[in-house]
Amino acid sequence: MSTQALSAEQALTSLSLSPGGNLDAYIRAVQQFPMLSQEREEELALRFRVANDLDAARELVLTHLRLVVAVSRQFKGYGLPQADLIQEGNIGLMKAVKRFDPTRGVRLVSFAMLWIKAEIHEYILRNWQLVKIATTKAQRKLFFNLRSIKAALGVQDSVSNDQAQAIARELNVAPSDVLEMDQRMSGGDIAIEARTDEEDGGFAPIAYLAAPDADPAHVVEAEQAASLQSESLLRALNSLDQRSREIVMARWLKEEEEGGSSTLQELADRYGISAERVRQIEASALKKLRLELS
Repeated sequence: MSTQALSAEQALTSLSLSPGGNLDAYIRAVQQFPMLSQEREEELALRFRVANDLDAARELVLTHLRLVVAVSRQFKGYGLPQADLIQEGNIGLMKAVKRFDPTRGVRLVSFAMLWIKAEIHEYILRNWQLVKIATTKAQRKLFFNLRSIKAALGVQDSVSNDQAQAIARELNVAPSDVLEMDQRMSGGDIAIEARTDEEDGGFAPIAYLAAPDADPAHVVEAEQAASLQSESLLRALNSLDQRSREIVMARWLKEEEEGGSSTLQELADRYGISAERVRQIEASALKKLRLELS
């Protein structure tokens, strides 16, 4: 690897080989890698394909990272972070390098382009909306071409029926599919909860969803059950001798604001007995409580 490529790799290493940190610095670093000649590219590809030379594969990947950056810019209009698009494109690039056959007479840049775009396409379809909108081949074609075609036609808002007919002819899809996709892409996602900086959070969709425990009958029933359980526990505790009752309450019923549960050693010091004896008293008392509550 040349001195220029080594310095660029060192710059990438300082960025943890990731565009997620400082994106501008990452892009500057990948631009420093020199383009490979066809002879050098074939040499590296053959070394990796025949001898599984991972250093050769690494050089092929590093020198084509700028291609991923260029491709990722084509998909910035979908509202996803460019760093994430680059990460996914890098995965596609590595898959392309693994499958690249230099004997076919095709340059890696042309072969990798398909894999990079495919990986970014899949990422966008998985993440663009919570409700996935592109499942069939025709829908995918519409999803990735409708925005650019509308821009070329100068369409700012929703497409009309005549415009849908024209777009359908160009993409070889049904006009109804064009209208449906345009409507779905224009809708976007709505957050179910309001942002923390919104003053009218009470008008977010979540405010209109019924709570699963909102039935008054269920509320009264739950309160009565809790009251009965408390009364039963109190009766069970009163059946214990004073020391046993105090140990159980200190170990299991002490609130956080009261300092939390006591340790065996703390109780042993309080009653002047061993920690093992405290454990035995606790175990016996819990056994009696279970019998009383059963």
